[in-house]
Amino acid sequence: MEALIYLLNFVFDAFIMLLILRVWMQLVRADFYNPFSQFVVKATSPLVVPFRRVIPGFAGIDLATLLIAYAVACLKIYVFFLLGIYAMDPVASFLIGLILLAKTMGAVLMYVMIAMALMSWVVQGGSPIQLVFHQLTEPVLRPIRRIMPDLGGIDLSVAIAIFVLIFLSKLISGAIPYWAIL
Repeated sequence: MEALIYLLNFVFDAFIMLLILRVWMQLVRADFYNPFSQFVVKATSPLVVPFRRVIPGFAGIDLATLLIAYAVACLKIYVFFLLGIYAMDPVASFLIGLILLAKTMGAVLMYVMIAMALMSWVVQGGSPIQLVFHQLTEPVLRPIRRIMPDLGGIDLSVAIAIFVLIFLSKLISGAIPYWAIL
């Protein structure tokens, strides 16, 4: 049963993360001809394209993809309820789906920043994935860089952003009961 839970958790979370990345890349106007961007678009298009015909975007936000991400998060909670992993009211899965979506957004941001930081140490020259990660994280890191003093070429903005994300997660977990188990 533990292997099934791990597999389901991975599949649901990976797909939710891809959907969030798709919305995020559209918001920051990332390069959609980049191989990483093409992967995200092609992996999510079979489910997103039919809904985009019906649900229009709003203020540059792809509402169809965001609603699908929310629906997949609710479905994950409901499936785990049916398997007996979560003991809650099935109707509560709609609210907890929002919580899961918010937590996954923070996790995606943190994973992208960690990957970008590691790639900056290892990858010599420009990498297509590194370019997209830079485009994704720059709106978050730019305000931190403006406040931080110049440390002689050492950029601590990623470390500060990750610290803030973890702090917010710990703060929210005290206020929202299901935050810690999702």
